[in-house]
Amino acid sequence: MNVIFWAGDSTVQTNDYTTYPQTGIGQVFPLFIKEAYRVENHAKNGRSTKSFMDEGRLAAIEERIGEGDFLFIQFGHNDEKVADPARYTEPYTTFIDNLGIYIKVARDHNAYPVLITPIERRCFQEDGTLGAGAHGDHVAGMKQAAEKYDVPLVDLYSMSREALQKVGEPGSRKWHMFFPEGEYVQHPEESKDNTHLRYEGAINYASMIAKGLKQLGGRYAELLLDDLNL
Repeated sequence: MNVIFWAGDSTVQTNDYTTYPQTGIGQVFPLFIKEAYRVENHAKNGRSTKSFMDEGRLAAIEERIGEGDFLFIQFGHNDEKVADPARYTEPYTTFIDNLGIYIKVARDHNAYPVLITPIERRCFQEDGTLGAGAHGDHVAGMKQAAEKYDVPLVDLYSMSREALQKVGEPGSRKWHMFFPEGEYVQHPEESKDNTHLRYEGAINYASMIAKGLKQLGGRYAELLLDDLNL
């Protein structure tokens, strides 16, 4: 059985009861793939390409990844934190260099790296329109890395912006940790989190990644269930 290893942050991580109803994209992605594959989700809250490596998380993947496996690399939210030197990466230099290290880990083990741009935040303005965007430079940097290292890329950022614009500000709340006080016993307080996802949002964005993989074709489309309607 081949494995999809996932390196990323809180939008991807697998959550447990203590963080319910927060749900990560990697947590629900097994719903989209054939039984011959499984997901091993190493994504963790708050990590950037830099801190993920510094904590030995990429090394843990390197110990386990093998021929025919996949490494999904999805970062950006925390790489942009300029005030935090433990996580910040400059989008057109260190960010690209770091992505190159992840890609090399996969290729050194005859596995297949895939770059995935970060999801957009719910950055709606007062007039209800979507703002200019939260991750522009790091998205551009990841696209440059895809070209530099000749790696397939799924542009989740663009797909998520399009989806947010289509559904609008009120409609998109159900995708995110944005809900009134008392809605959840496990999370009784009000939440106005425009970044992290609930189950419906995780499913929604995971389906976009599946769509991107299907468009890539070949071995990337082969991961997916045959009857997906994307």
